[in-house]
Amino acid sequence: MSAVKEIVLTFSCEDSKGLVAAVATLFATLGFNIKESSQFEDVQSNRFFMRTVFECPTGYNLGQIRSLFKPLGEQYQMDWNIFDSASKPRVLIAVSQWGHCLNALLNSWKNGSLPIDIVGVVSNHNVMRDLTEWYQLPFHYLPITADTKPQQEGQLWQLMQDLQADFLVLARYMQILSDDLCRKLNGRAINIHHSFLPGFKGAKPYHQAFDRGVKLIGATAHFVTADLDEGPIIEQSVERVSHVNSPDEMAEIGRDIEAVVLNRAVRWHAEHRVLLNGTKTVVFSR
Repeated sequence: MSAVKEIVLTFSCEDSKGLVAAVATLFATLGFNIKESSQFEDVQSNRFFMRTVFECPTGYNLGQIRSLFKPLGEQYQMDWNIFDSASKPRVLIAVSQWGHCLNALLNSWKNGSLPIDIVGVVSNHNVMRDLTEWYQLPFHYLPITADTKPQQEGQLWQLMQDLQADFLVLARYMQILSDDLCRKLNGRAINIHHSFLPGFKGAKPYHQAFDRGVKLIGATAHFVTADLDEGPIIEQSVERVSHVNSPDEMAEIGRDIEAVVLNRAVRWHAEHRVLLNGTKTVVFSR
C-alpha cells in the first residue's frame, strides 16, 4: 500500500467531553496537520459528527493510519472511516430516457471538476448510448420487463461487482429498485427525485404542481432505500415560478434544478462530506 499525502477522517459517536481534543492530540503526536475540520452536535440524539482533513507526514500508508486510529475509535465507540483524499470513488450511472442529469455529470467529470471516476453507464433503453460513447465510456444496455426484473437487477448488481463500482447514481433511472437490491446498495446509491420532497409524488409532478398553483418547484437528491423516495436526503433546491409558467416550462426549469442538485450530492458524497444520522444526513458542504 503506497504512502498517502492527505486523508479524510469521518466519524460519529455519542458526544462526550474531550472527544475533539483526543482526536487532535493523537494526530498531532503523529505529526499530522489539520487542513480542514467540520463538526456538528445533534442535541436531540446527543450524537457528535466530525469530518477532518489531515496533511500526512512522509511514509504513512492508509492501513497504518487506520490501525493507529482504531483504539481511539473503539474507546469512543465511533462509527468511523479514514480515506485517502486523492482516491476517487468509482461510479456507475444508471439512466433511462432523460439525459439532462447524465450529461451534467459526464461534463463535470470530463472537465475534472467532479472528483469521481465514472466506470460506465447502464440503461434499460438505448437512447443514451451515443451520448455515453461520445464521452468514450462503456454503455451497458440492460432492458427490463415486469417478468425479467429479477434477472435484470441481478445483471445490474453483477455489473457493479465487475466494475468494482463504489456507488451507483440513478440519474433519472425510471425503474423502482427491488427491496433486495436496495438492501445490497444500502448507503451506496443516490437518486434524484423530480420534486421537493415530500410532496407531489408519482406521475407528472409538474402537472400536479401546476394544478395546485405552486410558487416554488424543486428537486431532491437522496440515498436509495426500500421505502420509495423516503431515503435520507442529501441535497435539495427550489426555483420560484408563477401563474405564467406552463407545465412544460415548469418541467424545463425542474430539469435544470435536478442536474444541479444531483451534481452537488454526488460531489459531496465523493468527498466524504455526507454522514448518515438515522433517517437524516449531516452534510459538511463547503
